[in-house]
Amino acid sequence: MKNRIPPFPVIIVLGTVLLCSFITSPSLAEPDSNSDERLKRLLQRAPQADANKDGVLTLKEAQAFLKAQRAKQPNRNNRQRAKLTHEDIQYGDHPRHVIDLYLVKSNKPTPLVIYIHGGGFVGGDKRGVSGSLIQAMHKAGISVAAIHYRFIRTHPFPACFTDSARAVQFLRHHAKKYNLNPNRFAATGGSAGAGISLWLATRDDMANSKSDDPISRQSTRIICATVGGAQVSYDPRFWRAVGLAKGLQHPSFPLMFGVPSDDPFTDPKKTAVAKACAPIEHVSKDDPPVYFRYSAPDELTDKTSLGAVVHHPRHGQLFKKEMDALGIECHLVYPGGPKVKVTSEQFLIKHLNRASDTEKSENR
Repeated sequence: MKNRIPPFPVIIVLGTVLLCSFITSPSLAEPDSNSDERLKRLLQRAPQADANKDGVLTLKEAQAFLKAQRAKQPNRNNRQRAKLTHEDIQYGDHPRHVIDLYLVKSNKPTPLVIYIHGGGFVGGDKRGVSGSLIQAMHKAGISVAAIHYRFIRTHPFPACFTDSARAVQFLRHHAKKYNLNPNRFAATGGSAGAGISLWLATRDDMANSKSDDPISRQSTRIICATVGGAQVSYDPRFWRAVGLAKGLQHPSFPLMFGVPSDDPFTDPKKTAVAKACAPIEHVSKDDPPVYFRYSAPDELTDKTSLGAVVHHPRHGQLFKKEMDALGIECHLVYPGGPKVKVTSEQFLIKHLNRASDTEKSENR
């Protein structure tokens, strides 16, 4: 029994720990089991992860161990996942400008859900797309894409946002090649991926009709979004104004704007970037429906954890208020909140399988 690899469900938990360790480390120095409690616990649970047997588990060793375990035994939660149709399709010139496609077989162009991963804008992976989401979408005749984007450690805001918009344009440009319906694109994601999805839903179309690049001439608009734990602004002034100032302690904040401070607004350029990246700043009457999910209740005390503040339903409440005033469909789900009859997957299917006005006119 010595050095036995823990059961795979435990490995999944350990993988989440590793990701959290990476996200919440404010310095660029690589953490290890001497400096990070979570890596220490991983070393205790899986000592074989210490590749060089020096008694210290580095982040690189932990990530390599997890990758090896995944290769041996795929995630049970996703074991029924549809086979990956296309992997690492390049949509730009950076190594993280890549897309995975899970295409459903169809004799006509299919709607598409674009999954945008979370990870505090400093980590995460497109392979985190839920197997159950893919299954549900495929059953409804909907294809799924999962994308990567550049991280703020090397490319501060708005790179991760504009990367995601470019991915939408790329997929739309190649819709015929992949049998996609360019009029029926949606976005989904959690945390950072939720913020980007929400931004895509609210930003005016960024297509450049005069561009020499045919991809840039494509629309960036989507017809709906489902988001989990979304932040509706990354402007520190907003967080203070709505009583969520504790969230500014998150180590990603200084990296978002490329400055060693959570309040970079002595520079008008930084202020402009914060506003441009805040979905709530762009809400307008032509925006598509949105479905919000939060796991934290509507509570705020001195003891509320940082994670709960960063993913607090107050974000969704404020956004829904704006949407309700404009008469736009918006659902908000959180513990103790009003009951919502439709699930996020049902919401996606309803809107993606509803013919657009353009398609209706073409079929008359």
